[in-house]
Amino acid sequence: MNGLWKPRVLGAWRVPASGPAILAVNHSHNIDGPMVMGVSPRPTHFLIKKEAFVGPLGAFLSGIGQLKVDRTSVDRTAISEALGVLDNGGVLGIFPEGTRGEGDFASLRAGLAYFAVRGGAPIVPVAVLGSSEKPGRLIKGLPPLRSRVDVVFGDPFEAGDGSGRRTRRALDEATERIQKQLTSHLENARRLTGR
Repeated sequence: MNGLWKPRVLGAWRVPASGPAILAVNHSHNIDGPMVMGVSPRPTHFLIKKEAFVGPLGAFLSGIGQLKVDRTSVDRTAISEALGVLDNGGVLGIFPEGTRGEGDFASLRAGLAYFAVRGGAPIVPVAVLGSSEKPGRLIKGLPPLRSRVDVVFGDPFEAGDGSGRRTRRALDEATERIQKQLTSHLENARRLTGR
């Protein structure tokens, strides 16, 4: 990442040094996940759509510990593998909106709340800014080479209400709390970076 772009990383010290954690990353461009993997202070295992696991890229993603997920159904294998990462004290990366979009955390899926509550892991909000501002001249699908991309890590927080409940209602309430925290972090990151 440092060879192709100029990432500016702010708040990486906020990622817990040990134990399970979840990085909740906004997603507006293809490089957001690789950028976070490249600058995170701890190895991160992202849930990545199964369509990306093709040919040599699929072998590479599997080799570096990324998790294949089928977004068309409840993928029990992916769920089990993701919970295994947390059970082993690792870092799980999630795009809580489920797919690339505006990157504003406007529509969250319940998966993030499930993993946070079930895995007992704090959520670290991560804002990637600048990756989708303008297309590159050489490769339109990527930001311009050597352009600045900001990665801002926020304060970890607990998604659950402390009761340990995992009911549908508890997960819905957790999702609302998460959305407020992530939206607030994104606003602060934009103010901090001027983007």
